[in-house]
Amino acid sequence: MLYWLYEILKSYDIPGAGMIPGISFRSAAAIILSLFITTVFGKKLIRILQRKQIGDEVRDLGLEGQMQKQGTPTMGGIIILMAIIIPTLLFARLDNVYILLMLITTAFLGLIGFIDDYIKVFKKNKQGLAGRFKILGQVSLGLFVVATLFISDDVKVREHVRDENGKYLTMQTNDPVTGEVQEVFVTEEVKSTKTTIPFIKKNEFDYAWLVAFAGDAARWLKWVIYAIAIILIITAVSNAANLTDGIDGLATGTSAISGATLGILAYVSGNIIYADYLNIMYIPNIGELTIFIAAFIGATVGFLWYNSYPAQVFMGDTGSLALGGILAVFAIIIRKEILIPLLCGIFLVENLSVIIQVTWFKYTKRKYGKGRRVFLMSPIHHHFQKKGFPEPKIVTRFWIVGIILAVVTVATLKMR
Repeated sequence: MLYWLYEILKSYDIPGAGMIPGISFRSAAAIILSLFITTVFGKKLIRILQRKQIGDEVRDLGLEGQMQKQGTPTMGGIIILMAIIIPTLLFARLDNVYILLMLITTAFLGLIGFIDDYIKVFKKNKQGLAGRFKILGQVSLGLFVVATLFISDDVKVREHVRDENGKYLTMQTNDPVTGEVQEVFVTEEVKSTKTTIPFIKKNEFDYAWLVAFAGDAARWLKWVIYAIAIILIITAVSNAANLTDGIDGLATGTSAISGATLGILAYVSGNIIYADYLNIMYIPNIGELTIFIAAFIGATVGFLWYNSYPAQVFMGDTGSLALGGILAVFAIIIRKEILIPLLCGIFLVENLSVIIQVTWFKYTKRKYGKGRRVFLMSPIHHHFQKKGFPEPKIVTRFWIVGIILAVVTVATLKMR
């Protein structure tokens, strides 16, 4: 929104107005405003939640200190949503399809989470929104994301052109600085279902390869495969973030780490110089997402001011479903979704611990008549609580693991 203000101000030659179009300036402004919203307005919203007695009803799971959290305000995810959406609306270009897609993702999943929390808090139904409706919402979002990537003419990637023998075409041109003749690759912007694979020299994978046997039908069938993959990714990461939100600050801090990493990947993928240097896929107009992810980082870090141990507010499903979905869709847009198991390794382990626990319990119950457990309790952070580890230690160690995974994820740009 303020970007268009610059278009008005530039004719008046106002000092400093020239900074407004810069992505770095607008990203910095977004993160500052996001932090301001979460820390200042967040406090006021927490007081409103307390007055309305919108507290979390904690089940006694036998965990140390758990019942002390009884009555802690929930639905604090509203703070996170405000701190993401408002700065993005103010500082990002709203004619950018990627920005619009991320705003819709944030609002849509936030709404699903809000309905779930509303049913739990106001309708006194501990089950909340039925699981099938959550899945339906996530699947619908996945279909919308695929449709946008398929239909929009603004969604393209720049690829090297090959000849009939599969070799890259080159051309000679003059260097704009030195004037010397140089040889460069011939490129074109195309619709593509390609994505990035880590640790491989030719680090691109095309979903079309999975349906190459289909002949002419592969042209549309590849988008079906792509849609299935996207739906699974969005559903898995969104629900995994929801499972991770079990102890103070864990999901919030982990999301901030993953968001910062995705911001780096988006910046280099949207900068033609860095993309060429790193030999990675260049995606035109993707750099604008740096502003969105800056607001995301500000929102999650700022929310930790009140959500760190001992938490003064819980984000509830309003926040956790949205955080996971945002990370998933963002990674899909910048063609880094295959990096999610590495980058969001904490979410993955939390999800797997529940799957393993439930599957083994059901199997042993059928076979032996009594269910057995792999972990003392799942998700796995509760396992460590049962072993006597205090919450702050568990959260800090999970963050450290998350940072290590983030560093390795960035390193994949060169580790091939």
